[in-house]
Amino acid sequence: MNDPSQNADQGELIAMRDVDKVFGNGTVAVRDMSLNINQGEFVSFLGPSGCGKSTALKMISGLLSVSRGSITVNGHPAGSGSDGNDIGYVFQEATLMPWANVYDNVYLPLKLHGVNKAEARTRVEEVLSMVGLANFARSYPRELSGGMRMRVSIARAMVTRPKLLLMDEPFAALDEMTRSKLNDEVLSLWESHGLTVIFVTHSVYESVYLSSRVVVMAARPGRVVHDIPLPDNYPRNVDYRMSSAFTETCKKVSSALEGTLHNVDLNH
Repeated sequence: MNDPSQNADQGELIAMRDVDKVFGNGTVAVRDMSLNINQGEFVSFLGPSGCGKSTALKMISGLLSVSRGSITVNGHPAGSGSDGNDIGYVFQEATLMPWANVYDNVYLPLKLHGVNKAEARTRVEEVLSMVGLANFARSYPRELSGGMRMRVSIARAMVTRPKLLLMDEPFAALDEMTRSKLNDEVLSLWESHGLTVIFVTHSVYESVYLSSRVVVMAARPGRVVHDIPLPDNYPRNVDYRMSSAFTETCKKVSSALEGTLHNVDLNH
C-alpha cells in the first residue's frame, strides 16, 4: 500500500487562477477562486449550501465553463478533452441506467471510448471486485441497496483508471453506518491506487476523517476562505474517530466553517 503522507509530493495536478462563475440569470456562484492541488492529495470542499462547492467541482471536470480566470488539470485546460480518461466523477446520486445490469452500468465509460466488451471484461471485473460487488454483476439497480448502488457508481468512475476522482456529496443520503463504511473504502482506493481525490461534503466529521486538506468555502459569492492542511495520521480507522486528535481537528475545522456565516460579501 502506498504511503499517503508522500502522495502530495508528486507535483501540481490542478491549478485554479482567479476563477469566476456567473450563471445566465446573473447569479455569481464563484468569485476569485484560486487553488492549487497536488497529485496524490485528498482535498475536501466544505461549506454551506450554495457556496459553490459543486460548481467548482464541475468546472474542474469541464462540465461547466469558467466565466473568468483559468483552470488547468495536468497542464491542460479543464474540459479540453486532453487526458479525459484521467478523471472519474461520482455524483450525489448513483445515476445508474435502471434497464442495465451492474456489469453494463460499469462498462459504459469504456463503451463510450470505443472499448469492446471482450477487451473491457478484465477491467470491469477488477473494479467490481474492488468495491465488493463481484457477485452482483448481473443484478439490476432496483435490486441493490443505496450503498450498493453508490459502489456501482464508484466502480464506474474507476473503470477508466483515472488519476483524479471527483466526488460530489456521494454519501449524503446514506445512513451513518453505510456512510462510515464507504468512507473507509474510498480511503482504501485512494491509498492503494495513488489517486488524487476532491470530495464535496457538508460534514465536518467526514471532511476531517477523509482528507489531507480541507478547503472551506463561503457563500455569496462562493470563494475560499480557509485552506486547512490536516495531520498525516494515516491509516485512519475507528481508533482515529475516537481519538483526541480527531476531536481537536474537528473543532478547528468547525470553527472555520462557523466563521463563513459572518463572511458574506453584501456587494454581490
